Amino acid sequence: MSYRSLTSGDIEAFSEAISHFFGSMTEERANVRSAYLLEADEQPIVWDDFNGDITVRGSYLGSVAFSAPRALLSHVLLLMGEKHLSDDHRRDIVGEIANMLSGRARRYFGDGLRISTPRAFGGRHEHVERLAHSAPYVIPLRWKQYEAKLVVHLDVME
Repeated sequence: MSYRSLTSGDIEAFSEAISHFFGSMTEERANVRSAYLLEADEQPIVWDDFNGDITVRGSYLGSVAFSAPRALLSHVLLLMGEKHLSDDHRRDIVGEIANMLSGRARRYFGDGLRISTPRAFGGRHEHVERLAHSAPYVIPLRWKQYEAKLVVHLDVME
């Protein structure tokens, strides 16, 4: 079986998904900047304080991860009405964000994008199995004063 990298239109679908998420959940869209490729010798994921990772299989193979600082997730939780902030709540919301982004991407890519249950964790030292062969795309974003990243590491199976 052969594979190919994502197109610029595919990456744009993920950029739109992250902007839409923040617009609908917080009434303020995220400022999504230009995506870039990670170098071959870098880790496939750019971790932050909290990370949500989704494994993708089917017509696509790889992962989608959302990585954000503690303060951004706390702010989102407060806007959603959560009064008690904890690391468990932050892990839940970062996993939910990754899940929602993958769900929106499935609408663009179709049913061939089969996504796993999100795996959420804190810290920067977690290892994620590298399933895709192509270089990962990092989509940086700014929401309010916070920086976060969406990392799309997918191959299209042909």
